[in-house]
Amino acid sequence: MLNILLMIILIIILFLIILLLCGIKISFEYTKKGSKIKGCLKILIFKKIKIYTRRFPSNDNDNDEDDKDEEKKQRDIKKLFELARPCFGDFKTYLKSVLNTIKAKKLQNHLIFGMASYADTGKYIGIIWAILAVINPMHEKLKLSAEPTFEGSVIDGYGTNEVEIYPLRLIVPTIRLISKKDVRIFIRGVWDER
Repeated sequence: MLNILLMIILIIILFLIILLLCGIKISFEYTKKGSKIKGCLKILIFKKIKIYTRRFPSNDNDNDEDDKDEEKKQRDIKKLFELARPCFGDFKTYLKSVLNTIKAKKLQNHLIFGMASYADTGKYIGIIWAILAVINPMHEKLKLSAEPTFEGSVIDGYGTNEVEIYPLRLIVPTIRLISKKDVRIFIRGVWDER
C-alpha cells in the first residue's frame, strides 16, 4: 500500500516537473473599435491544452467593487520605498532572469490613429512610425504597425500576441532573491502594511 502511494506521489511530481519544463503558452488577441473592446486571453499547457480562457467583454455582471464594507488601509509609500531601496540591484537581476524565461512567439499589433486636425494626425503618425522603425528590428517576431485615419479623433487597434513562459527556469533565481536578507525585510514590510 505504501509503495503504491509513493508511486502516485512520484508520478505527480514528475508530471509537475515536465509541465514546468515544457512551459506555459499565453495567447492574447484583441480588437478595439470605437469604445468597444473585444478579445480573448488563453493559457495553454504543453502548448496545446487550454486550461484557462477569458473572453471580454464578459457576459458576467459581477462587480467586486461593490464591497464597500471592507476598510482599505492607506499604505505608507515612503516606508515601502525605503525598504525597497537596498533591494533594487537584486530586483534588477531577478527581472533579467524573468525576461530570460519569457519567449515571444508572436507579437503583432496594429494601431489606427487619427486626430481632428489633418496636420496633427500627420505629425503624430510620423512620430509613431519613427518609434516603430526603431522598435520593430529589435526582435524577429515583433510586428508593430500604425496607419493614419482622417475621420476625426480615433485610436483603434487590433493584435495577436503569443508568449511562452518556462517557470522551471525561475526556481533558482527566485530562491536566490528570497535568500537575500534585504528582500525578506522588504517582503515582511509589504506584508505588514497590508
